[in-house]
Amino acid sequence: MVIMAWYIKWNGALLGKSKNFFMIDGLKYFSPETLNLKNFKENGKQEESPKGLIKYYDIIVNGEVNEDAAWYYSKPTEEAITFIGSDFTNYVAFGKDVDLSIYP
Repeated sequence: MVIMAWYIKWNGALLGKSKNFFMIDGLKYFSPETLNLKNFKENGKQEESPKGLIKYYDIIVNGEVNEDAAWYYSKPTEEAITFIGSDFTNYVAFGKDVDLSIYP
C-alpha cells in the first residue's frame, strides 16, 4: 500500500504538508497538526449538515483573503464518526483555488 503525501498551497504559500487525512464525500480532510494555521482565520460562518457542525476559515496570504476557502467539522455526529471509522473532528478540507498536489 502506498500512502501519498500532499502539499497544500494557495497564493504561493505552503499551508501544509500531510500524509494524515480522511476522505469524506470525495474530499480530503487534513489533520490540523499538519497545517500552518497562522494563515487561517475563523470567519464566524457555520452551518449544520447531516454529518455535524461545519465551521469555515478564510485563508490569508500576503494580505490577500480567500473567503470560506477551508472548513472543518467542529462537532461531527456519532453516526458520521462511525461511518468514517474514526473521529475526524477539526480535520480541514479545502476548496476555492487551494492547490493540493502530491509530493515525493
